[in-house]
Amino acid sequence: MVLEIAGLSADEESVYALLVGFGRAGAADLAERDGLPVARVDAVLASLTAKGLASPTDGTPRLYQAAPPDVALLPRLKRSADALDLAQHEAARLIESYRDTMRRRDAGQLLEVITGAEALRQHLRQIQTSVREEMLWFCKAQYVAMPSGSNTEEFDALARGVRYRVLYEKAFFDDEGAVDNVVAGVRAGEVARAVPELPLRLAIADRAVAVFPLVAGGPHGSPEEPTTALVRDSNLLAALIALFERYWEDAVPLDVDDTGELSGTDGPAAPDALAPTDRRLLSLLVAGVADKAIASQMQLSRRTVQRRIQGMMERANAATRMQLAWQAARRGWL
Repeated sequence: MVLEIAGLSADEESVYALLVGFGRAGAADLAERDGLPVARVDAVLASLTAKGLASPTDGTPRLYQAAPPDVALLPRLKRSADALDLAQHEAARLIESYRDTMRRRDAGQLLEVITGAEALRQHLRQIQTSVREEMLWFCKAQYVAMPSGSNTEEFDALARGVRYRVLYEKAFFDDEGAVDNVVAGVRAGEVARAVPELPLRLAIADRAVAVFPLVAGGPHGSPEEPTTALVRDSNLLAALIALFERYWEDAVPLDVDDTGELSGTDGPAAPDALAPTDRRLLSLLVAGVADKAIASQMQLSRRTVQRRIQGMMERANAATRMQLAWQAARRGWL
């Protein structure tokens, strides 16, 4: 029943196809050809006529001819296709509503336990294939499931316009090939930052689903059977997103220059000179002293204090005062 979507029954489709082939035919001829009783063919012809797919002649015996398919069928097919699209959208909405309801009633719908490195790899690849807008990552040292450089799904997603924000901990760059792989990611569009240490491994897709370890994995845990959780819309997911954003705010941006060098990885660096006034000002700032109190203690104007802090932030490539404090420790300013 190819034309069922256009609203034709099996008998109607068969008789209409015969009419198209004959050009003009009577009920008896069609019944003989189709193997149906004449009375049934008469009923089918009446139905086709009502639907505008056939029309009778004025002569005796009465003959019928098919309406042109492009005139009679195509509009019906288009209406049916539009109705099918609407039905599919409504079904998708109902499915999502059902899932939301089940998630609220059944914790098993909110959190799925993933056991083993291979299963974890498959889930990470799947969520990246399905992601539409943004991926958030915590990248710790010593991989558990995906070695550095093996995540080709990231490059495919970046090419689709997906935004990647990735946080790397300092020890990550000690892994073989890690720096080159990060450079490749940044050049492809990844927005990367670094922090001294991350609390856990984490991947979040479209702020709708997150993957994180339930027990330790890797060299200090169980590399054979890491146990991971996949969590969906819940307070736990909201907390994981907030954790990412908190670390992201204090992280140092990673930049790639024209030569391919990566800066901001917190690698060994010789301390650069800082003026005594700025060093004292920075010490007070890190100690939590307010700008007004710093200005009073150092006998400077508040505006001068803020200008000097801004100058040190620019010099350290820090976007926030928290980043300035971390960079100051890294550069030996304190």
